[in-house]
Amino acid sequence: MLRAEPDPVIEQRRREPAPEQVDPAIEALVQDIIGQVADRWTMLILEALHAGGTLRYTQLRKAVTGISQKMLTQTVRQMERDGLVHRTVHPVIPPHVDYTLTPLGESLGAAFCGVWIWAETHYGEIMRARAAFAQRA
Repeated sequence: MLRAEPDPVIEQRRREPAPEQVDPAIEALVQDIIGQVADRWTMLILEALHAGGTLRYTQLRKAVTGISQKMLTQTVRQMERDGLVHRTVHPVIPPHVDYTLTPLGESLGAAFCGVWIWAETHYGEIMRARAAFAQRA
């Protein structure tokens, strides 16, 4: 799990009252990022790159168990497009490609670290609620 120090700018803004008007462009970006991060693979790739540093494509595929070549390629391309991952192509034969988290990617991982901590903290409660629900069904 990613562990990072809180970003002081974000923590300061968190203490401020919510704005009365929401910028539609920011709202659209938030929805887009949540949709991307909520997919099955983005957070696992963030985690693998955080733990492994710079990884070759094949190393990244091994680190993210169960991902297909097509899905890994699509996901890292989206992450590269959004500035979360830096891709380096080495002009050798055979060519190889390395992936590294950018500072922006590291900060996204740190932001979602809170979700991991929340899940860990409330694991027992969630499991009890699920068990109770299953018994009622």
